[in-house]
Amino acid sequence: MNLSPLQAISPIDGRYRKTTEQLSDYFSEAALIKYRVFVEIEYFIALCEAKVPGLESFDTSHFAGLRNIYLSFTEADAENVKSTERITNHDVKAVEYFIKDKFATSGLDQFKEFIHFGLTSQDINNTAIPFSVKAALEEVYYPAIKKLIERIRSLAAEWKDIPMLAHTHGQPASPTKLGKEFAVFAERLELQLNSLQSVSHSAKFGGATGNFNAHHIAYPQIDWVEFSNNFVSNSLGLTRAQYTTQIEHYDQFAAQCDAMKRINNILIDLDRDIWTYISKNYFKQKIKEGEIGSSAMPHKVNPIDFENAEGNAGIANALLEFFAAKLPISRLQRDLTDSTVLRNIGVPFGHSIIAIQATLRGLDKLLLNQDALNQDLEDNWAVVAEAIQTVLRRENYPNPYETLKDLTRTNQKINAESIAAFVENLAVDERVKQELRTISPFNYTGIF
Repeated sequence: MNLSPLQAISPIDGRYRKTTEQLSDYFSEAALIKYRVFVEIEYFIALCEAKVPGLESFDTSHFAGLRNIYLSFTEADAENVKSTERITNHDVKAVEYFIKDKFATSGLDQFKEFIHFGLTSQDINNTAIPFSVKAALEEVYYPAIKKLIERIRSLAAEWKDIPMLAHTHGQPASPTKLGKEFAVFAERLELQLNSLQSVSHSAKFGGATGNFNAHHIAYPQIDWVEFSNNFVSNSLGLTRAQYTTQIEHYDQFAAQCDAMKRINNILIDLDRDIWTYISKNYFKQKIKEGEIGSSAMPHKVNPIDFENAEGNAGIANALLEFFAAKLPISRLQRDLTDSTVLRNIGVPFGHSIIAIQATLRGLDKLLLNQDALNQDLEDNWAVVAEAIQTVLRRENYPNPYETLKDLTRTNQKINAESIAAFVENLAVDERVKQELRTISPFNYTGIF
């Protein structure tokens, strides 16, 4: 299939292909087939290493060749499996037949019935898919979000001494430091990243209904629970759920979805804040030669990266929320609804990566307009009222809050001169007046 980005239905594989292409190694149809082959081969090797009767004579020198089946897995191999699936109408069985054919051509035909021995399809799917999710997180997602956190932290350090008017309820509020506002997002993202990383990658491996029925009837002398725990943990690097139905219960995957959703929510919050700062002219944006902001208004330089990131994070969250709500629910020992849903797990990953990369692009375009920040502070001397009334409270001045309220809620323009005049008329010691004279919107910024 020669699918070009212009023919793709989803923008993940079309417009944003360059950004999301790496995810194809984890979530494409070919990747899923490869991971299934990987689990089947490693399971067979584990059976050999456990000396399961019938495999005692298997020559371990063949292990490297068996592993090469998935290590050198090609698109042609994936198409071979799909051709078989068109006959079997069963994707995992097609993988089993593919491996059996490899055994036949390698002179290992006598051992082929130990491929997929005692297993059901979900023993493969519910190990292959969490393995692919784990790999995608570790190799693509974590590096991307960590890079974003590092960029935000670097901006926080660069702008740590820049005073900025804060806004609560959309109204001028006690000044802050621009760097601190960026540090807020770095800390939030880091905490939620740690939360995501702490969730185990849960897998199901226990036969048709989770009880090792077929394994136990064939070899009752083998401790299949211990065998499977070791296999899932040591060979796959996953955590085996001890009690399952035919499928993994997906509670841990739901927790991962929720954690990714929280990270995306923080991204949306960051993108909207920076969008607003740009609208206030606190930031200008680097202009790239040849780029156009509006088809009608030549002057415009739009905050498109932050808007793009917000939209993609929102799409990702809609799917992550659906996965977290739907997947842990299955009728009795299993229904098939999880199967079609799981085929889409790469989609929110794709939109999340697009959002992260768009936010990074936007941050790299920001140009601080300190004149605009300073002018906003100069125009809002009323915000030092909190500082003055707090010092007056300390001095036991009568009704300081009400006194400042009367001053700042009149139609009178509150500026440096009116504040200075107010301080001069206070019935307090000269020492206190001198302290109050030093307060301005530019230095009343607290601790950071």
